[in-house]
Amino acid sequence: MGNFLWLPHLILLLLLVPGVVCSSSHNPNTLCVSDDKSALLQFKSTMSIGYEHPFCGDSYPKTKLWNESTNCCSWEGVTCDVATGRVIGLDLGCSMISGSFPQNTSLSRLKGLKQLNLAFNDFNGSEIPHGFSQLVSLEYLNLSHSSLSGLVPSDVSILTKLTSIDLSRNFWKISFDSHNFEMLTRNLSKLENLFLDHVNMSAVVPTSFKNLPPSLKGLSLYECRLQGEFPSEIFQLGNLEYLDLSSNSLTGHLPKSNWSIPLRLLDLSDNQFRGSVPASLGNLTRITSLDFSSNLFEGQIPDVFGNLNKLTTMYFSSCSFSGQLPPSLFNLTQLTSLGLSSNGLEESLDLSHNSLTGPINEIKNPNSIRFVHLDDNDIHGEIPTSFFGLVKLIHLDLSSNNLSWVIQSDMLSKLESLESLHLSSNNLSGVAKLDVLSLLKNLSDIDLSNNKLLSVSSDTGVISTFQALWSLDLSSCNVRQFPNFLRSVKSLKQLDLSNNVIRGSILNWESKGWEQLVYLNLSHNFLTTIEQFPGKNLQTLDLRSNLLRSSLPDTPASLDEFLISENKLAGEIPPSICNLTSLRILDLSMNYFGGVIPTCLGNFSNRVSVINLQSNNLRGKIPNFCVDYDNHLTNLALNDNQLEGLLPQSLVNCTSLRFLNLANNTLNGLFPHQLSILPDLQVLILRSNGFYGGLDAASGFLSLQVIDLSQNDFTGPLPTKFFQSFRAMKVVVYYQNEQCSIYTRVCGDDNYNIKNVVEITMKRLEMELDLEKSLTGFTLIDFSDNRFDGQIPKVLGELHSLLVLNLSHNSLTGPLPPPSMGNMAALESLDLSSNKLGGRIPSEWMKLTFLEVLNLSQNNLVGPIPVGNQFNTFDNDSYAGNLDLCGFPLSKKCGNEEEPKPPTSKLVEDDGSAIPFIWKLVIMGYGCGVVLGLSTGYIGKETCTEPKILRGTS
Repeated sequence: MGNFLWLPHLILLLLLVPGVVCSSSHNPNTLCVSDDKSALLQFKSTMSIGYEHPFCGDSYPKTKLWNESTNCCSWEGVTCDVATGRVIGLDLGCSMISGSFPQNTSLSRLKGLKQLNLAFNDFNGSEIPHGFSQLVSLEYLNLSHSSLSGLVPSDVSILTKLTSIDLSRNFWKISFDSHNFEMLTRNLSKLENLFLDHVNMSAVVPTSFKNLPPSLKGLSLYECRLQGEFPSEIFQLGNLEYLDLSSNSLTGHLPKSNWSIPLRLLDLSDNQFRGSVPASLGNLTRITSLDFSSNLFEGQIPDVFGNLNKLTTMYFSSCSFSGQLPPSLFNLTQLTSLGLSSNGLEESLDLSHNSLTGPINEIKNPNSIRFVHLDDNDIHGEIPTSFFGLVKLIHLDLSSNNLSWVIQSDMLSKLESLESLHLSSNNLSGVAKLDVLSLLKNLSDIDLSNNKLLSVSSDTGVISTFQALWSLDLSSCNVRQFPNFLRSVKSLKQLDLSNNVIRGSILNWESKGWEQLVYLNLSHNFLTTIEQFPGKNLQTLDLRSNLLRSSLPDTPASLDEFLISENKLAGEIPPSICNLTSLRILDLSMNYFGGVIPTCLGNFSNRVSVINLQSNNLRGKIPNFCVDYDNHLTNLALNDNQLEGLLPQSLVNCTSLRFLNLANNTLNGLFPHQLSILPDLQVLILRSNGFYGGLDAASGFLSLQVIDLSQNDFTGPLPTKFFQSFRAMKVVVYYQNEQCSIYTRVCGDDNYNIKNVVEITMKRLEMELDLEKSLTGFTLIDFSDNRFDGQIPKVLGELHSLLVLNLSHNSLTGPLPPPSMGNMAALESLDLSSNKLGGRIPSEWMKLTFLEVLNLSQNNLVGPIPVGNQFNTFDNDSYAGNLDLCGFPLSKKCGNEEEPKPPTSKLVEDDGSAIPFIWKLVIMGYGCGVVLGLSTGYIGKETCTEPKILRGTS
């Protein structure tokens, strides 16, 4: 939907259609009609309880308690007419229903039904039943997100009482032909809402939209494959409040008059609308969201925004607008998001996040400019002198460019109204005289970080005041000592001096004046001791990657995040850590802490979400984590220590746990199948311990994406039921680079980079997993170096999004996985070496076009090696030890057939290199989501280009 977030769209849709998501009320005192009860029970009998829909926050099986002995008017999701007992409402949205819809569905017998909501279920690609045409009283129909397919039946147009239809997000499996849609628009004279996102309407002629009734309030046609000229009359429907035509190939012009005054959201992005924006746009006084981006609009943006005081989001980027910005644009007090980039505007409020190059031109008419956003471009050269004449400038952001300006603090001090100065991530040089900048009375936010040629001074003799300064970021600015002026800044809340060359200690007197600090980042310096932590309000303290050796002073009880990994701290973990009852993130990893883990760590704060103690010298048993059911623990990393014994049973109470790494200890016991009840567990790593026994009792693990059981003593067959439960590995990844085998998903900011590292090494493959919060888009199964036997289960072929599979160094027998494994289109690494597998290599494996690593060595395989696609890139090592294999790249020919000419290999290996390429997976941040990149590149090669994000589900 263009540049808008999906959530605001959903909120507006809920305002247009009350009760879309909320469950219908039921009438337990009304006795339902027996025929209706029979119809509902028959519908239940044809369906089963499936999985929770990924976009439902509170799915539950509403039909589970329906039975013959109870009044159907009391059933969950059922509403009855008080007078007649007929079922008039059926709300089964998010009910985990799964099954095929029969064309003669029993629901068609509910003659009094007015509202039907079956959204967010799974009907297995069924067609919309023709029987719905018998629901002549139906007013509301919602079949969105329900895995339906086929043509929308013409019978829908018979339901003349319909006021709302939602068939959206069945992802082009539902389609309209021209005739059926024409009938729908002509016959449904009471229609108010029509939501058809991701319905295939490529056969529909846009002129048919002219027939929509004047009662229409909401029309959503996002990504419907429409093309042709869209009728401007739709913009003039008198009741229209919501119009989304984004991401089609529509053309047309905006009307010059008679706009629909109630319009609140208008999204035309990613189309081919042309012409100018009419002045009549200023009549849309109720508009809150406006997106014209990526169209062919041109001319000057009209000065018509004076009355649009409810506008919060406006995107006009990537068009051909020119001229000056309209002055009324600067009076939009509710505006939170504005995009004007990639146009020909003379004076731009926001040209950030583009690919602008070259020097900055002189600014004309500087008196009117209060904000300058040129961040995240490729601008070079110096800052022009005209910038320093912007007497009304409040915010200056030139960060993330290639400016090579020698900083002139005296010139910057002329910007008397300046409140925010962001010059980070450039090539600035010279000396930043902070005491001169302190003369700017309103300056509250300074960010000069990541300018490696810049140095900082505060000793020029000017009296430093900084009356309003609350945030100072001097990361990577060659700071050698704590600036003296910090002791006099009383309002400072955030201080970042990370990635500098500050040595020695933080003495008591140096931290005076920092009493109000909330955020302090001193990571990646050369600090050795700390006498006192500043203030009593500190929430984030980051001391990672220093040389701290001595014991720590008492930490402020207010701490929310305490990060002190990669130092030289030794001794036992101080029990005082457990006094931090507000703590959310604790990272003590990569130190020399010894002794046992304090028992209080298991339950000292119900807010804690991350505990990272990996790579220390901790011994003894793992304490009971999550003793209290009211906990929020998501990440637990105890790997690379000397822990022993059984896993604590209390781990089953960690119901929010996503990441559990216990690798490289001396733990033992049977496989912890009880962890399968954890609904969000995505990463389970038990590598290199003493676990033993079979996996027969294991199932569940619906969210699991990474499981590493390698280097243990597991035995027995690989159970089919175990792999069948890996639902998250069956979901196809939606974000894919077009040039490389890269899968990327993004949510949230990379605020911190605290490493939870998992190293996975295979023959010819080295992987480093930086797992810092949760995992999205990466999938791996590693059961290598155990004693599993039997055949490889066929069900592995259903794991369509699996990237890495390693079953090497076991005692597996039988043939290679069947042709269904060719459906594992995402597979990039497959290692089945050192087993007892036999038979031929299936030719269907040539469908594995992303496969970069294949190791079938040391087995009993026979016959010719397939030729083509990725198989043309593998060398002899992939097949060594299979004496009866033949064909390229082996020297052994297959019978009398002519050996195929070896193609040019896509692998470029350094001579003598045992590892021809490297994969790295990086996750950064502890925010609402993840920044994850999985990149493959060959040693000596440049990394792949920026991945293109493809639309997936919303």
